[in-house]
Amino acid sequence: MEIVILGTGTSQGVPVIACECRTCRSPDPHDKRLRTSAWIRQGGTSIVIDAGPDFRQQMIRHGVRSLDAVLITHAHKDHTGGLDDVRAFNWVQRRPMDIYARESDRQAIMREFPYAFGKNKYPGAPDIRLREIDRSPFRIGEMLLTPIEAMHRDMPVVGFRMGDFSYLTDANALEAEQLEKMKGSRVVVINALRQEKHHSHFSLSEAVDILQLLRPEWGFLTHISHQMGPSREVGGTLPPGVFLAYDGLKINLNPSQVEVV
Repeated sequence: MEIVILGTGTSQGVPVIACECRTCRSPDPHDKRLRTSAWIRQGGTSIVIDAGPDFRQQMIRHGVRSLDAVLITHAHKDHTGGLDDVRAFNWVQRRPMDIYARESDRQAIMREFPYAFGKNKYPGAPDIRLREIDRSPFRIGEMLLTPIEAMHRDMPVVGFRMGDFSYLTDANALEAEQLEKMKGSRVVVINALRQEKHHSHFSLSEAVDILQLLRPEWGFLTHISHQMGPSREVGGTLPPGVFLAYDGLKINLNPSQVEVV
């Protein structure tokens, strides 16, 4: 399994427009964060988790030529705002794009992109085939995916486990039953917004506590805001095996080892 972390930023990205904080002014490329997303490949199957406003830029930046599906964690715009751009894949692949989402998120997508679902669609509109996620594991090509349910304040969100890789973002509450689904993962990616407690996201210490409970070989933090502080400084405070993810991080998950670039 090959994983590319396409974006690690919050809804505003980093740097934030017009912000003069130390993080936003940092020249370190690790402090340049597009909206949170990940690209996973296994065998001949290629999927992306979330398609925010930076989706087009992320696809071009990493040379994504084929895509079987987009998984939606929840319907906030920083995770769905780029869905219009799946029409490029419609053209190249000559088929609809499968979008996997919970029923409430499916309804939100249809409200936000009505021109993609009308009876008399505008020529060139994205061709989207919505597929529902429930609590059951499901397959996309060669991948078996297990949904991980969590809460984003009062909004349900869904993460995913694929083999030895677990991914969860935009959560601030996770029940023991769902945490159990992530145990044994060799690589875990989880959100950590900032160092201070937040009403709808895990803080740095909360996310680190979860990773230390799960004890993966590699634990990465994503959905990071400029309030976290410069990555070089924050990274030096983290316990062994826990790291701030960054845009373009590549993980090769092999049976014998995990390679991180």
